[in-house]
Amino acid sequence: MEAAPCISHIASLLAEPKRTAMLWALMDGSAKSSEELATLAGLSPASANAHLARLAGSGLLRTEARRGKRLFRVAAADVSAAIDALASTTMASAVRSTPGAMPLMLVAPPLLRRARLCHGHLGGELAAQLYQRMMEAGWIERHEQRTEVTVKGAQRLASLGIFTQALASPLVCDCFDWSQQQPHLGGALGAGLLQLFLQSNWISVINESCALLVNDAGLEHIARMAAPESS
Repeated sequence: MEAAPCISHIASLLAEPKRTAMLWALMDGSAKSSEELATLAGLSPASANAHLARLAGSGLLRTEARRGKRLFRVAAADVSAAIDALASTTMASAVRSTPGAMPLMLVAPPLLRRARLCHGHLGGELAAQLYQRMMEAGWIERHEQRTEVTVKGAQRLASLGIFTQALASPLVCDCFDWSQQQPHLGGALGAGLLQLFLQSNWISVINESCALLVNDAGLEHIARMAAPESS
């Protein structure tokens, strides 16, 4: 077993519910004091400080001083990605283990629910809405377990500067959105759309988090994509 990756230490840190609650509260890229995190996790100040010291000492959180206060935030993007992956797996495993049952709800910070990075593409409410519009406008179609770009969709995407014939495989796939409980667009097309939004300065990454900030121009442009009046 010596060759196995030494992941048990980090896994044990994430397995403690109170520590997970504090990390989850920081997933939107915010910085919070130990007092705020103690309240959110239902801990005493002393207990919260002990947990936070372990998370910071293990490289999952970093500290910064602001106006005489010590604040905590997620240490790096890989920490946010790992927690987001656990959220996705939690939802997916629940669906697999109890087919037909109502999936559990994961309450997330509003910024994270609105728009976030998800395996190199756009996730969250904004992405789920775009997926639905593209489906209704006939840009994409679902055939059994496959999602495909239509001729119409390829033409409309080309007008945006995204040429589907030049993208890698898989071109498009459904990615189940844990916060919306419906799919958003994955694959090379999902990544291409994210890059378009970033390069157009419609969205930006918030600190070291998975959360994305969408400006007013971005909201307007993305809402117009595949909208009924433009289809």
